[in-house]
Amino acid sequence: MPDIAPLAPHASLPKSEAPVLVCILDGWGENVVKDEYNAINVADTPTTDALKDVPGRWRTVRAHGTAVGLPSDADMGNSEVGHNALGSGQVIDQGARLVDIALEDGSAFKLDGWKYISESFTEHTVHFIGLLSDGGVHSRIDQLLGFVRGAARDGAKRIRVHMLTDGRDVPDGSSVKYTEELEKDLAAVEGCDAKIASGGGRMYVTMDRYEADWSIVERGWHAHVLGEAPHTFTSALEAVKTLREGGGKPVSDQWLPPFVIIDDAGKPVGTIEDGDAVAIFNFRSDRVIEISKAFEYEDFSAFDRKRFPKTRFVGMMQYDGDLKLPARFLVPPPAIHGVSGKLLADAGVTTFACSETQKFGHVTFFWNGNVSGYFNEELETYVEIPSDKVPFNEAPDMKAREITEAGKEALRSGKFQMVRVNYANPDMVGHTGDLKATTRACALVDSCVKELLATIDSLGGRWLVTADHGNADDMVQRAKKTNEPLKNEKGELQLLTSHTLAPVPVAIGGAGLPADIKFREDLPNAGLANITGTYLNLLGFATPAHMEPSLI
Repeated sequence: MPDIAPLAPHASLPKSEAPVLVCILDGWGENVVKDEYNAINVADTPTTDALKDVPGRWRTVRAHGTAVGLPSDADMGNSEVGHNALGSGQVIDQGARLVDIALEDGSAFKLDGWKYISESFTEHTVHFIGLLSDGGVHSRIDQLLGFVRGAARDGAKRIRVHMLTDGRDVPDGSSVKYTEELEKDLAAVEGCDAKIASGGGRMYVTMDRYEADWSIVERGWHAHVLGEAPHTFTSALEAVKTLREGGGKPVSDQWLPPFVIIDDAGKPVGTIEDGDAVAIFNFRSDRVIEISKAFEYEDFSAFDRKRFPKTRFVGMMQYDGDLKLPARFLVPPPAIHGVSGKLLADAGVTTFACSETQKFGHVTFFWNGNVSGYFNEELETYVEIPSDKVPFNEAPDMKAREITEAGKEALRSGKFQMVRVNYANPDMVGHTGDLKATTRACALVDSCVKELLATIDSLGGRWLVTADHGNADDMVQRAKKTNEPLKNEKGELQLLTSHTLAPVPVAIGGAGLPADIKFREDLPNAGLANITGTYLNLLGFATPAHMEPSLI
């Protein structure tokens, strides 16, 4: 662990006597394309628009690719890596890159996790469960195939893949291509019986997060483990094509119902049994923690598992460092030391963090360097507002108003020196592809920001408003050279449900911020990690040496 010095006072910016607010607009990108398909551009957003008009106190920073520790600048940012950077002030090699390195140098096949599951290779089945996608947010198909081929090379005789379709970080409908290619790749694995065994859409099967809806995980358990699902097919490609048609009402990849692949005798080809090896191939943690608990914990009550096979279970990474979950993993997760939360707690700063369920883990766990719980429970207060269990475009307001009220109450209480909140709406509603609902969501968030800023100004405090990545800033797929919206063969717009590569805004202000404090002009390529030192400065601390430079 590196030697991290405690926070020191800022040389010229005195400590704020009033609270400092950090407000994250999740999925709020600053896109160069400003047309009718940019929900932020279309929405009525007078508050955030006005922030741009203050000289020297508004700018953008990079929020994707190498700026947040991802392998290349073609990789979209996401809420996990974004909040890691915002909380730590450091550019950390993230899950995808760590897995790439482990596969490239072969270390993945020499570590304890691989040795553990390899004991099941010759006599039992090896199961891989995860998101079938090349979006690079939760998983990548090439990494799955790297481990499948490694298992076959090391003696596995029977491999089963349990695939979850995406349509969120990649175009809807791409599941057909991915499934067809995976079936061919598995058939080509030499010396091994490798097949797809089950699947379903990521928003309906297996990949719940923050315990918002355990029934999603239960559906996955029934399909992957028990071989039980409302739909059975003899091939995964047939399953995906048929279920997408939805009996006349098309179904998005995200929401495909669970399915099981059966053999000619009508039996499931890949139930999970005692002695089998099970590996989750997602590198991102938030949507596979719950299924990991179902496989790992003997004492488990979230749903009736009916049967609990004794498996050799591993994650691609350890998804929760505090819970040590899972106990065994294929690639060690990034070690993030010297995060702002720990330094502020050590400095005696009282903090308040709040979001709704969908982003609560981001504003706490990921912000704190992939550590759950508190650094100092006497100084920190975390408030989770339960998310609604409905499609987000049907209730685009989500919990923005409740978060606003909680934030205002925390600011006025006099208990907290730092208050941070996250509004999930632009990201979660943006993922539905519903332009009208996303536009409403952005307008509401803008009005909520107005209330927060008015509150902190009335207290003589300081504030910073930013985002973690883009999403709502573009709702259609576009031609690469012209940025013209793309249409399918039916002439229908091809919706964009994924994050974007857009930079994100950063604005500072507040009645308690000296008038001469402006953004510096010598950091044109700054990223999210530069924001950490910035809000530490607003609190009256110097930017630590191990962090990226402050923007001010």
